[in-house]
Amino acid sequence: MRQRVTPLGLMLALTFATGVVDAVGYLSLDKVFAGNMTGNVVILGMAATGGTGLPVLGPVVALVFFLVGAAVAGRMLRAAAPDWSRRCTVLLGGVGLVLAATALGLAVVGVAAPAARASMASSLALAMGVQAATARHLGVKDVTTVVVTSTLTGLAADSRLGAARGQAVVRRGAAVTLIAIGAVTGAALCQVHEGLAVAAAALVVLAVTGLGHVSARSADHPAAAVPTSPMTPISP
Repeated sequence: MRQRVTPLGLMLALTFATGVVDAVGYLSLDKVFAGNMTGNVVILGMAATGGTGLPVLGPVVALVFFLVGAAVAGRMLRAAAPDWSRRCTVLLGGVGLVLAATALGLAVVGVAAPAARASMASSLALAMGVQAATARHLGVKDVTTVVVTSTLTGLAADSRLGAARGQAVVRRGAAVTLIAIGAVTGAALCQVHEGLAVAAAALVVLAVTGLGHVSARSADHPAAAVPTSPMTPISP
């Protein structure tokens, strides 16, 4: 029987990568969130009042492309079993390649022009949409890889000050910590170059893709049992 792959550690690594990507979007691409769509919706809501100086183009394209990425991933995974499959490998590998291409674009084109910033934001959001939908398909509880609001809610609600259930404290705490560490890492790398930060996120996603694929193949093809030799008959 196939042993189900439980990619908790891999999803936590993707959460770290999201922190890096969102730091790049907010600090270098007109305060755009590539993974946290709640932030973009709130920014657009405030910008609608006028006179706030908040960006509109970046959050709009990020929101649209995130939805496109999530829809594409959902379409590919609609008939797949709720486990790591070849399609998950293809999707997350695509995320890594899109991030790598964006890092190259940032290095070559830069972020001086508004159109360039919107283009880079759209590609990052597309990648995060695919990642979020793939993570949702894999169904690791409390780890969506792109937001931690529900994770924080569960952490507080189940704490001793709340319902005192103490469920999944380590998992939830790790998700919140890693997205914060990712943001710190992204902000630090942005001081060198935005492309370097996105390249680091791309490497993390590609590493996760490779490890997940290898783990799934190992579960599909367990080591064959060593054949037992026939017993030597005992002479009378």
